[in-house]
Amino acid sequence: MKIAILDDYQDCVRTLACFARLDGHEVVVLNETLADPRELAARLAGVQALVLIRERTRLTRELIGLLPDLRVVSQTGRAGPHIDMDACNERRIAVVAGSGSPYAPAELTFALVLAAMRGIAAENAALRAGRWQTLLGRTVRGKTLGVLGYGNIGKLVGQYGAVFGMRVVAFGREGSLARARADGVATVASRRELFAVSDVLSVHLRLAPETRAAIGPDDFGAMPAGALFVNTSRAELVAPGALLAGLDAGRPAMAAIDVFEHEPTIADPLIAHPNVLTTPHIGYVERDSYELYLGTAFDNLLAFAAGHPTGLVNPQALAG
Repeated sequence: MKIAILDDYQDCVRTLACFARLDGHEVVVLNETLADPRELAARLAGVQALVLIRERTRLTRELIGLLPDLRVVSQTGRAGPHIDMDACNERRIAVVAGSGSPYAPAELTFALVLAAMRGIAAENAALRAGRWQTLLGRTVRGKTLGVLGYGNIGKLVGQYGAVFGMRVVAFGREGSLARARADGVATVASRRELFAVSDVLSVHLRLAPETRAAIGPDDFGAMPAGALFVNTSRAELVAPGALLAGLDAGRPAMAAIDVFEHEPTIADPLIAHPNVLTTPHIGYVERDSYELYLGTAFDNLLAFAAGHPTGLVNPQALAG
């Protein structure tokens, strides 16, 4: 089977222990993201299987139409709206998906909280430039941590906050509210109220039609003075331009961001903003997570090749 692994930015997949599972197959690894479908398709000539690292490449109808030999797509983690499932079904292309772990993104989230509150990146840059002690940071103890979306990751972030002496408050859909209450976590009646009571607000929502651009100027305007907004989930959860405008207006006072509307990027205006701490979407990008994500994706591919598909998202593509 000819297999292509897309968007391996660090060229690290070949260093993983799980990569040996693909021995005996022809494997192509692309390290760059190619936005032009025709350019990408030319690099994927003859490919029968794609491995997608999360949502870095959109598998559109146009791209699928340019890959006549494609038979299976193996998604690291869950399949999402970046895959045109209708086009896959029409072409009888199987989509198989795995699972992930909440620990790496939750740990990064709280690392960003601590780093932003204490100004660690700014102090490191100042010290390298020959300046000593340039600002006064703040502790998190005694502050209110708002968790928007109390799922697997949000729950862990809340637990980390509690260990550091923060008051944890949650809001989300009914499932989130029920889980939070079962854990003894306080809840509020609305998203706006969560923003209004949170010294630190961390977002952990899935991107869906009802959550896209859901966070807007009124939410940021409700935040307390000095508040920190943290987004390690999806940039598209925030209305376009709303966070930048809020920062310029002082609400929130700071932001810590791991996700951007267009990735990869070095040109997003949030990266250069003096009150923003940024990382390049590394929430899940960690060796143990990669072994889990990619290992499962490879296992699903091998099971498909053996005629016993696992993790099949669209069984209708293989029916009949």
